[in-house]
Amino acid sequence: MVLPWKKRNRRQPANGDSGPLQRLNWRALGTAAGIALGGVAVAWLLLVALDRPVKRVLLVGEFQRVSPPEIESAVVEVVKGGLATVNLDRVRDRIERIDWVDRAVVQRRWPDAIRVAITEQVAAARWNESGLLNARGELFIRNARYVPPELPLLQGPEGGERAVAQLYLDSQGLLVESGLRLTGVRLDERGAWEIELANGVVVKLGRQAVTDRLERFIQLASPLVAKRLAEIKYVDMRYTNGFSVGWNARSAVAVAPQEDATPDA
Repeated sequence: MVLPWKKRNRRQPANGDSGPLQRLNWRALGTAAGIALGGVAVAWLLLVALDRPVKRVLLVGEFQRVSPPEIESAVVEVVKGGLATVNLDRVRDRIERIDWVDRAVVQRRWPDAIRVAITEQVAAARWNESGLLNARGELFIRNARYVPPELPLLQGPEGGERAVAQLYLDSQGLLVESGLRLTGVRLDERGAWEIELANGVVVKLGRQAVTDRLERFIQLASPLVAKRLAEIKYVDMRYTNGFSVGWNARSAVAVAPQEDATPDA
Protein backbone atom coordinates (compact mmCIF):
# COMPACT_ATOMS: atom_id res chain seq x y z
CA MET A 1 0.00 0.00 0.00
CA VAL A 2 1.30 3.43 -0.97
CA LEU A 3 0.76 6.12 1.57
CA PRO A 4 -0.72 9.40 0.29
CA TRP A 5 2.17 11.49 1.44
CA LYS A 6 4.85 9.19 0.13
CA LYS A 7 6.33 10.00 -3.27
CA ARG A 8 6.37 7.35 -5.89
CA ASN A 9 9.73 6.09 -6.87
CA ARG A 10 10.68 7.32 -10.30
CA ARG A 11 12.43 4.87 -12.52
CA GLN A 12 16.02 5.94 -13.08
CA PRO A 13 17.61 5.22 -16.42
CA ALA A 14 19.59 2.06 -16.30
CA ASN A 15 23.33 2.18 -16.56
CA GLY A 16 24.33 2.56 -20.20
CA ASP A 17 20.97 4.03 -21.33
CA SER A 18 21.67 7.41 -23.07
CA GLY A 19 19.44 10.39 -23.83
CA PRO A 20 18.26 11.40 -27.34
CA LEU A 21 21.38 13.39 -28.17
CA GLN A 22 23.63 10.63 -26.94
CA ARG A 23 21.77 8.05 -29.02
CA LEU A 24 22.54 9.95 -32.27
CA ASN A 25 25.11 8.30 -34.49
CA TRP A 26 27.48 11.19 -34.78
CA ARG A 27 29.86 9.26 -36.94
CA ALA A 28 27.15 8.58 -39.54
CA LEU A 29 26.02 12.21 -39.46
CA GLY A 30 29.55 13.38 -39.96
CA THR A 31 29.98 11.06 -42.91
CA ALA A 32 26.72 12.27 -44.53
CA ALA A 33 27.67 15.91 -44.02
CA GLY A 34 31.08 15.27 -45.52
CA ILE A 35 29.52 13.64 -48.58
CA ALA A 36 27.10 16.57 -49.02
CA LEU A 37 29.85 19.15 -48.74
CA GLY A 38 31.96 17.13 -51.11
CA GLY A 39 29.12 17.04 -53.63
CA VAL A 40 28.70 20.81 -53.40
CA ALA A 41 32.41 21.30 -53.89
CA VAL A 42 32.47 18.99 -56.91
CA ALA A 43 29.46 20.79 -58.44
CA TRP A 44 31.11 24.15 -57.90
CA LEU A 45 34.37 22.96 -59.43
CA LEU A 46 32.45 21.49 -62.38
CA LEU A 47 30.59 24.77 -62.89
CA VAL A 48 33.85 26.70 -62.83
CA ALA A 49 35.40 24.25 -65.29
CA LEU A 50 32.44 24.48 -67.69
CA ASP A 51 31.80 28.20 -67.36
CA ARG A 52 34.11 29.15 -70.18
CA PRO A 53 33.80 32.40 -72.12
CA VAL A 54 31.43 32.33 -75.09
CA LYS A 55 33.60 32.49 -78.20
CA ARG A 56 31.21 31.42 -80.98
CA VAL A 57 27.62 32.02 -82.09
CA LEU A 58 26.21 29.22 -84.26
CA LEU A 59 23.33 30.48 -86.45
CA VAL A 60 20.64 28.24 -87.91
CA GLY A 61 17.83 29.34 -90.24
CA GLU A 62 17.08 30.94 -93.58
CA PHE A 63 18.26 34.53 -93.48
CA GLN A 64 16.44 36.71 -96.00
CA ARG A 65 15.49 39.80 -94.00
CA VAL A 66 17.72 39.38 -90.92
CA SER A 67 21.50 39.61 -91.21
CA PRO A 68 23.77 37.25 -89.20
CA PRO A 69 25.86 40.17 -87.87
CA GLU A 70 22.71 41.62 -86.27
CA ILE A 71 22.15 38.36 -84.38
CA GLU A 72 25.77 38.09 -83.30
CA SER A 73 25.79 41.69 -82.03
CA ALA A 74 22.61 41.06 -80.01
CA VAL A 75 24.15 37.98 -78.39
CA VAL A 76 27.38 39.79 -77.50
CA GLU A 77 25.36 42.68 -76.04
CA VAL A 78 23.50 40.43 -73.59
CA VAL A 79 25.99 37.68 -72.72
CA LYS A 80 27.60 38.28 -69.35
CA GLY A 81 29.89 35.71 -67.77
CA GLY A 82 30.59 32.25 -69.11
CA LEU A 83 28.61 29.66 -71.05
CA ALA A 84 27.30 27.82 -67.98
CA THR A 85 25.87 30.91 -66.31
CA VAL A 86 24.59 32.91 -69.29
CA ASN A 87 20.87 33.75 -69.13
CA LEU A 88 19.45 32.18 -72.29
CA ASP A 89 16.01 33.78 -71.79
CA ARG A 90 17.54 37.24 -71.89
CA VAL A 91 19.47 36.36 -75.03
CA ARG A 92 16.29 35.08 -76.71
CA ASP A 93 14.26 38.16 -75.72
CA ARG A 94 16.93 40.48 -77.10
CA ILE A 95 17.11 38.63 -80.42
CA GLU A 96 13.32 38.60 -80.82
CA ARG A 97 13.29 42.41 -80.61
CA ILE A 98 15.18 42.59 -83.90
CA ASP A 99 13.05 43.55 -86.90
CA TRP A 100 11.84 40.56 -88.94
CA VAL A 101 12.67 38.02 -86.20
CA ASP A 102 9.56 36.03 -85.32
CA ARG A 103 10.98 33.39 -82.97
CA ALA A 104 14.40 32.45 -81.64
CA VAL A 105 15.55 29.25 -79.96
CA VAL A 106 18.77 29.67 -77.96
CA GLN A 107 20.84 26.74 -76.66
CA ARG A 108 24.27 26.09 -75.17
CA ARG A 109 26.83 24.17 -77.19
CA TRP A 110 29.82 23.08 -75.18
CA PRO A 111 32.52 24.01 -74.73
CA ASP A 112 32.25 27.65 -75.85
CA ALA A 113 29.32 28.30 -78.23
CA ILE A 114 25.71 29.46 -78.25
CA ARG A 115 23.40 28.06 -80.92
CA VAL A 116 20.65 30.36 -82.20
CA ALA A 117 17.86 29.08 -84.49
CA ILE A 118 15.90 31.89 -86.16
CA THR A 119 12.43 31.93 -87.71
CA GLU A 120 11.81 35.09 -89.69
CA GLN A 121 8.53 36.96 -89.88
CA VAL A 122 6.40 36.52 -92.98
CA ALA A 123 4.61 39.69 -94.05
CA ALA A 124 0.95 38.95 -94.79
CA ALA A 125 -0.38 42.49 -95.21
CA ARG A 126 0.54 46.16 -95.23
CA TRP A 127 -0.61 48.29 -92.31
CA ASN A 128 -1.42 51.97 -92.96
CA GLU A 129 1.45 53.77 -94.69
CA SER A 130 4.54 51.73 -93.84
CA GLY A 131 3.68 49.03 -91.31
CA LEU A 132 3.68 45.26 -91.85
CA LEU A 133 1.45 42.60 -90.30
CA ASN A 134 2.11 38.88 -90.00
CA ALA A 135 -0.48 36.14 -90.49
CA ARG A 136 -1.51 36.44 -86.82
CA GLY A 137 -2.49 40.07 -87.32
CA GLU A 138 0.49 41.32 -85.31
CA LEU A 139 2.21 44.55 -86.27
CA PHE A 140 5.88 43.57 -86.29
CA ILE A 141 7.30 46.61 -88.15
CA ARG A 142 5.86 50.12 -87.95
CA ASN A 143 8.15 51.84 -90.44
CA ALA A 144 9.44 49.36 -92.98
CA ARG A 145 12.04 50.58 -95.44
CA TYR A 146 10.41 48.49 -98.14
CA VAL A 147 6.71 47.61 -98.25
CA PRO A 148 5.78 44.96 -100.86
CA PRO A 149 3.05 46.61 -102.98
CA GLU A 150 1.41 43.29 -103.84
CA LEU A 151 0.32 42.72 -100.23
CA PRO A 152 -3.25 43.64 -99.21
CA LEU A 153 -3.58 47.05 -97.56
CA LEU A 154 -5.17 47.06 -94.10
CA GLN A 155 -5.88 50.41 -92.47
CA GLY A 156 -7.14 51.46 -89.08
CA PRO A 157 -6.41 53.27 -85.81
CA GLU A 158 -3.57 52.21 -83.54
CA GLY A 159 -4.49 49.06 -81.66
CA GLY A 160 -6.98 47.93 -84.29
CA GLU A 161 -4.60 45.66 -86.18
CA ARG A 162 -6.06 42.34 -85.02
CA ALA A 163 -9.68 43.36 -85.64
CA VAL A 164 -8.92 44.59 -89.17
CA ALA A 165 -6.85 41.51 -89.95
CA GLN A 166 -9.64 39.27 -88.66
CA LEU A 167 -12.24 40.84 -90.97
CA TYR A 168 -9.82 40.42 -93.85
CA LEU A 169 -9.37 36.72 -93.08
CA ASP A 170 -13.12 36.21 -92.62
CA SER A 171 -13.92 37.93 -95.92
CA GLN A 172 -11.16 36.72 -98.19
CA GLY A 173 -12.28 33.13 -98.72
CA LEU A 174 -15.96 34.04 -99.15
CA LEU A 175 -15.14 36.65 -101.79
CA VAL A 176 -12.85 34.28 -103.71
CA GLU A 177 -15.73 31.81 -103.95
CA SER A 178 -17.81 34.63 -105.49
CA GLY A 179 -15.15 35.37 -108.10
CA LEU A 180 -13.85 38.50 -106.36
CA ARG A 181 -10.43 39.32 -104.96
CA LEU A 182 -10.06 41.27 -101.72
CA THR A 183 -7.22 43.80 -101.75
CA GLY A 184 -7.87 45.90 -98.64
CA VAL A 185 -9.85 46.50 -95.45
CA ARG A 186 -10.29 49.87 -93.76
CA LEU A 187 -11.60 50.85 -90.31
CA ASP A 188 -11.91 54.60 -89.80
CA GLU A 189 -11.83 56.60 -86.59
CA ARG A 190 -15.63 56.51 -86.29
CA GLY A 191 -15.66 52.71 -86.40
CA ALA A 192 -17.00 52.43 -89.97
CA TRP A 193 -15.77 49.58 -92.16
CA GLU A 194 -14.93 49.41 -95.85
CA ILE A 195 -13.42 46.65 -97.97
CA GLU A 196 -11.70 47.17 -101.28
CA LEU A 197 -11.81 44.75 -104.21
CA ALA A 198 -9.65 44.43 -107.28
CA ASN A 199 -9.90 47.37 -109.69
CA GLY A 200 -10.47 49.65 -106.68
CA VAL A 201 -14.16 48.84 -106.05
CA VAL A 202 -15.05 49.88 -102.48
CA VAL A 203 -17.77 48.14 -100.47
CA LYS A 204 -19.14 50.33 -97.66
CA LEU A 205 -20.25 48.27 -94.65
CA GLY A 206 -20.70 51.01 -92.06
CA ARG A 207 -20.60 50.58 -88.30
CA GLN A 208 -23.55 48.30 -87.62
CA ALA A 209 -24.16 44.62 -88.42
CA VAL A 210 -20.96 44.47 -90.45
CA THR A 211 -20.96 40.68 -90.76
CA ASP A 212 -24.60 40.60 -91.88
CA ARG A 213 -23.96 43.30 -94.47
CA LEU A 214 -20.95 41.44 -95.80
CA GLU A 215 -23.01 38.27 -96.16
CA ARG A 216 -25.75 40.26 -97.90
CA PHE A 217 -23.21 41.73 -100.28
CA ILE A 218 -21.96 38.26 -101.21
CA GLN A 219 -25.49 36.90 -101.71
CA LEU A 220 -27.09 39.85 -103.52
CA ALA A 221 -24.50 42.22 -104.94
CA SER A 222 -21.46 40.08 -105.72
CA PRO A 223 -22.91 38.54 -108.92
CA LEU A 224 -23.44 42.04 -110.36
CA VAL A 225 -20.04 43.26 -109.20
CA ALA A 226 -18.24 40.20 -110.60
CA LYS A 227 -19.78 40.81 -114.05
CA ARG A 228 -19.27 44.58 -114.19
CA LEU A 229 -16.23 45.07 -111.98
CA ALA A 230 -14.55 47.60 -114.29
CA GLU A 231 -17.64 49.83 -114.35
CA ILE A 232 -18.34 50.03 -110.64
CA LYS A 233 -16.79 52.58 -108.26
CA TYR A 234 -18.45 51.56 -104.98
CA VAL A 235 -21.21 49.46 -103.48
CA ASP A 236 -23.02 50.86 -100.42
CA MET A 237 -24.46 48.14 -98.17
CA ARG A 238 -25.63 50.54 -95.43
CA TYR A 239 -29.31 50.00 -96.21
CA THR A 240 -31.93 47.99 -94.41
CA ASN A 241 -32.99 45.72 -97.26
CA GLY A 242 -30.80 46.49 -100.27
CA PHE A 243 -27.76 48.30 -101.57
CA SER A 244 -26.70 51.08 -103.92
CA VAL A 245 -24.06 51.08 -106.65
CA GLY A 246 -21.89 53.98 -107.70
CA TRP A 247 -20.74 53.74 -111.32
CA ASN A 248 -17.55 55.01 -112.86
CA ALA A 249 -19.41 56.30 -115.92
CA ARG A 250 -22.08 59.02 -115.84
CA SER A 251 -24.75 56.60 -114.81
CA ALA A 252 -27.23 57.28 -112.08
CA VAL A 253 -26.63 55.51 -108.82
CA ALA A 254 -28.60 52.28 -108.94
CA VAL A 255 -30.44 51.33 -105.76
CA ALA A 256 -31.90 47.89 -105.24
CA PRO A 257 -35.64 47.87 -104.35
CA GLN A 258 -36.12 48.85 -100.72
CA GLU A 259 -38.45 50.79 -98.49
CA ASP A 260 -35.85 53.19 -97.08
CA ALA A 261 -33.35 54.64 -99.53
CA THR A 262 -31.33 56.37 -96.81
CA PRO A 263 -28.19 54.49 -95.74
CA ASP A 264 -27.74 53.62 -92.07
CA ALA A 265 -24.56 54.08 -90.09
